[in-house]
Amino acid sequence: MKGNAQFIHEKLHEKLREKLTESLQAVLPIVAIVLVLCFSISPISPSILLSYLIGAVLIIIGMMFFTLGAEMSMSPMGEKIGASMTRTKKLWFIVLVSFCLGVIITISEPDLQVLANQVPSVPNAVLIGAVAVGVGAFLVIALLRILFGKALPPMLVVFYAIVFILACFVPKDFLSVAFDSGGVTTGPMTVPFIMALGVGIAAIRSDRHAADDSFGLVALCSIGPILAVLVLGMIYKPEESAYSAYIIPEVADSGELWQMFLSGFPTYIKEIALSLLPIVIFFGVFQVVSLKLNKRNLVKIIIGLVYTYIGLVLFLTGANVGFMPAGNYLGQVLAGGKYPWVLVPIAMLIGYFIVRAEPAVYVLNKQVEEITDGAISAHAMGTALSIGVSVSVGLAMVRVLTGISIMWFLVPGYAVAIGISFFVPKIYTAIAFDSGGVASGPMTATFLLPLAQGACVAVGGNIVTDAFGVVAMVAMTPLITVQLMGLVSVVRQRRAKPVIAVSGRSALDMLGDDAIIEL
Repeated sequence: MKGNAQFIHEKLHEKLREKLTESLQAVLPIVAIVLVLCFSISPISPSILLSYLIGAVLIIIGMMFFTLGAEMSMSPMGEKIGASMTRTKKLWFIVLVSFCLGVIITISEPDLQVLANQVPSVPNAVLIGAVAVGVGAFLVIALLRILFGKALPPMLVVFYAIVFILACFVPKDFLSVAFDSGGVTTGPMTVPFIMALGVGIAAIRSDRHAADDSFGLVALCSIGPILAVLVLGMIYKPEESAYSAYIIPEVADSGELWQMFLSGFPTYIKEIALSLLPIVIFFGVFQVVSLKLNKRNLVKIIIGLVYTYIGLVLFLTGANVGFMPAGNYLGQVLAGGKYPWVLVPIAMLIGYFIVRAEPAVYVLNKQVEEITDGAISAHAMGTALSIGVSVSVGLAMVRVLTGISIMWFLVPGYAVAIGISFFVPKIYTAIAFDSGGVASGPMTATFLLPLAQGACVAVGGNIVTDAFGVVAMVAMTPLITVQLMGLVSVVRQRRAKPVIAVSGRSALDMLGDDAIIEL
């Protein structure tokens, strides 16, 4: 017994070291870029720099615990609940449970409170309730799509057509916040669980497309909040979404600096506890009623939940308290300088690396690699996401500097993304549209959005219409880059399969009975 406990202890230590290495590789490039900027073209005060460095340390440690915790708990929980739901073979039960799960998880998502505060003309409870219902409804649609094996691209065409038609009737001061809501509500807490839920439900199917259809849940769940907020914008007719300018904190000594972080911990300790609670309750009910996992698996999941909790508390405290002031100040200095357009290439460079530090991106990349048996590697996914986010952040900064409407980017962007979807393998489309919601996580909200807001203040722009929308832009471009990766793979496969005639037999005759032919 002692030897077994020691073995488990050693394995955990080994895993933590592995996750620490991954966290360092993800976060240190961002730290290096910001430090180079601070000591060259955009100097910042010592207090902001110190808070940024402390925040970076917390983010690294938080990512280490979160990625291990999600691997040990969130993914197994989602898969097992998904499989258990479908084994009942009762459609009404699947619909009811999925809707309730979507609503409860969304209400407990911390970032939704931030969104609610940006739309003062709509009561917070009304907005949060509407968004939660939107996510619940689209989670039901996403799960039914998996069960019945329906193609994703036609559904995306219909739903995004509705989104852009509604957008024509919503005040422009409301558009950016509405489209940002799609990325905000699919946060690091819900994404691993929802994605694993799809894998569990798809596992019940025995056809060869089941694994492909396990992706796409996040894609559809991101549409619900956008529709909900647009509808509210039409009902409440908000003249403008008020924005309270962010106040960059200045501290006099190390005591005040430490107190600033200490005051942030209680907030996130409470928020993450409330976010985890619904998922834990759902899992507990399924464990008692149908799962009945053995003690070893249950203990592993509980330990994983503790790691997930610790990781998210540290990560969000570091990002919100440490990274947000630095991002805002850098935006002001870069855009307020002699050459404001230097903001665009610098933001693109930051965007390329910052997506690797998003907690849920690791979960997505790993799941993609596992489901495809390495055909789509985590490295290839990471590169496609980095390129996509880099382009999107660059375009977002162009918007900040010029004041161009976000619709000039979103309409053609989604038209291209949906158009490509009809020419690439369906798994690439589902992964691509999932990656949009995953890439626009807390690092975008706490560093890239403040960077845009600071720049907007420096150039005298409208923060609500010009700075907001960064999350929406980050959620859009990976849809194109990941699918382009799929398009390249299709072209390579076709070139690698020449038709050969041998002794009067066609190439088709030489294929085995179990060969799969794609036209």
